[in-house]
Amino acid sequence: MSQIQLIRVDNRLVHGQVGMTWSSALNIDAIVVVDEEVVYNVFSQKLMASIAKAANLDIAFYTIEDFVTTFQKQKDTKKIFVIVKNIQTVRELYEKGIRFPKINIGNIHYERGRYPLNKKMYLTETDVQDLNYLNEVGNTIFYQDVPGTMTEKIELLDFEKLKRR
Repeated sequence: MSQIQLIRVDNRLVHGQVGMTWSSALNIDAIVVVDEEVVYNVFSQKLMASIAKAANLDIAFYTIEDFVTTFQKQKDTKKIFVIVKNIQTVRELYEKGIRFPKINIGNIHYERGRYPLNKKMYLTETDVQDLNYLNEVGNTIFYQDVPGTMTEKIELLDFEKLKRR
């Protein structure tokens, strides 16, 4: 079975920072994007594939269900970096039996109804509930923009306090 080195939440999915900086720091063989929309968007896939190719990496795109099925059946031992667009996908994967050594929260940009945890991470009430659930079941969750920068451990959050920031 492939080995997940890290799962990252980044609403931009695969971009230069992910393709070059994170992939070399993690010493991975492949990037796996799990996203219900991108799996059907050939244009986005081609852009992300070009970034992976520049980093000499394989890349694959899956829906949540397809990833769970494929991951559980795989016989190879590739080291993979899983990237998702939102925290809800991480929770769904966890609830379907996928385990991760650590969960990295990267960029979650501002949208209406999101509140800042820091300057690059804006959360909804559902995000906070999902992060709290993932913490409570024993996951290590941290914010880090790029390898080599400070990490910020994310523990139990209070959404009402977040709204008042």
